[in-house]
Amino acid sequence: MYLTPAHVLLAGATGLTGEHLLDRLLNEPTVTRVLAPSRRPLAAHPHLENPVGDPAAFLPQLSGRVDIAYCCLGTTLKQAGSEAAFRAVDFDMVVAFAQRARDMGARHLIVISAIGADPTSSMFYNRVKGEMEQALKAQGWPQLTICRPSLLLGERLEPRLGEQLAAPLAKLIPGKYRGIEACHLARAMWRLALEEQDGVRIVESDELRRLGK
Repeated sequence: MYLTPAHVLLAGATGLTGEHLLDRLLNEPTVTRVLAPSRRPLAAHPHLENPVGDPAAFLPQLSGRVDIAYCCLGTTLKQAGSEAAFRAVDFDMVVAFAQRARDMGARHLIVISAIGADPTSSMFYNRVKGEMEQALKAQGWPQLTICRPSLLLGERLEPRLGEQLAAPLAKLIPGKYRGIEACHLARAMWRLALEEQDGVRIVESDELRRLGK
């Protein structure tokens, strides 16, 4: 029997989408525990557990049962500084987090990938995202939901110049390539948690916008 998630594991709670998602989770009456490891402290809340430090270091120490895991981890090549550093976050850390969540009992993983993710792509960014998706599928999740948003729109603590320049145009592009507000993506991710659909589901940006309205 499917139950509304009560115990949630969240990675990337300090990011643009992760912040919106954390706020929604903490305000959902059915959610009694949110375990959200992060590099910097989050605002205290009675239902929040927030281990602070290097996620890679304390990932194996996370404990307790969780029903569902959200992964909002992600960086850019510019922020990471190199292809190797980018892959360490967007592939290695994501896959390690997902495996730990699986070991903790989560039956559903909802992860942010990217539009155009393809393990055979000639573009490094899209190729890493596609390889990440493949690795998650190989973990044998009862329910795996892969979100592929287009350009994320919203105010970041650390603005990304490329996103700022592209945002006006991204709002005008039709279909799945149109930019999506991070708050709408977070709302869509919560709604996807309430759907019982075993197996792998890939949700493109236009459907995410519809779910997030």
